[in-house]
Amino acid sequence: MALNQLKKKYTAHQLFESFYKGYVSIPELVRNRRDKIVDSKFIERLMLATTEVNGCEICSYAHTHIALKEGFSRDEIHAFLSGSKAYVNEDEAIAILYAQHVADTMGHPKSDAYQQLVKVYGEDKAEIIHAAVTVMMMGNVSGIPLSALLNRIQGKPYANSSLLYESGMLLLQPWLMVIAIPVALMKASSKRIRKQRSL
Repeated sequence: MALNQLKKKYTAHQLFESFYKGYVSIPELVRNRRDKIVDSKFIERLMLATTEVNGCEICSYAHTHIALKEGFSRDEIHAFLSGSKAYVNEDEAIAILYAQHVADTMGHPKSDAYQQLVKVYGEDKAEIIHAAVTVMMMGNVSGIPLSALLNRIQGKPYANSSLLYESGMLLLQPWLMVIAIPVALMKASSKRIRKQRSL
């Protein structure tokens, strides 16, 4: 019997990177919740598209419930989680492709991909779209080893994973989360300075 494979297997360095990038992005999502710049259903579609590429089972499960509460049909959710473009709105297509690109490149999108976002949606919306994808990446990267461990406990281990990888990544998470805070603060500060200089 063939064992399932992890779609993506991130390193400890990539886990740390996902934390500090996620921390920098969270305030953008808080701002969006307050100011309603990007529709919440659009945000959820971005998160589902990111999760589909990364293959995080826990995130897929959690965001299926969130999407159902947002009024998505089961067919629409299934389409996003299977990589189908059937429910991608034309005006959201560039952002969905960007979300998939970020996950494909393991959190290192090409700069021209972000510039395309800005061109299509404007700076403000592009920042929020990027933030939604980045926060979802943080959830995916930290959720993948937990998903793998839970599958192992149920007797369905992934062929390209190990107990050492899963437990090691999970034990590292609290430490990396704490270490990522000052790095995120420095990154957020330099981002603010760059914004002020461009005004």
